[in-house]
Amino acid sequence: MSIKTTTHLNFRGTARQALHFYQGVFGGRLDLATYGDFGMPQDAPGSDRVVFGQLENEDGFRVMAYDVPGQDADPAATAGTTRREHGTTVTDRTFFQSVRAGSLEEVTAYWDALADGATVVEPLAASAWTPGFGMLTDRFGVTWVLDVDPAGGVTDRV
Repeated sequence: MSIKTTTHLNFRGTARQALHFYQGVFGGRLDLATYGDFGMPQDAPGSDRVVFGQLENEDGFRVMAYDVPGQDADPAATAGTTRREHGTTVTDRTFFQSVRAGSLEEVTAYWDALADGATVVEPLAASAWTPGFGMLTDRFGVTWVLDVDPAGGVTDRV
């Protein structure tokens, strides 16, 4: 038996743009289907919106997304906020999207691409557990945590 988990991102009219952006960052194969593809009349408002989107690359990166039916909204308003305060992360978001890579060079490349139009929460830099850690909220309202795999640096494993 095997199991895979995949983050499913919910957007308000920007799923297509977000998935294409993430494809530019991570590469991979992008599959998209619209509400119109699944039977909504082509002339109905929102028929061109994404009802199913999935990006997957050969290195294991995988994310799904769709456009929530209804009115468009500001990504920051619907996704909440995240900031650093007194050395801690303060947020009202329910999740962060984490990307861990094997080298600082790889993490830096992802960071540089995701940072285009993003709000940096914590700059990419060395930390107590890894040679590279950073946090940002991208232009679509998704908060990403990027770090270099500490290669066994975690001491408590159950």
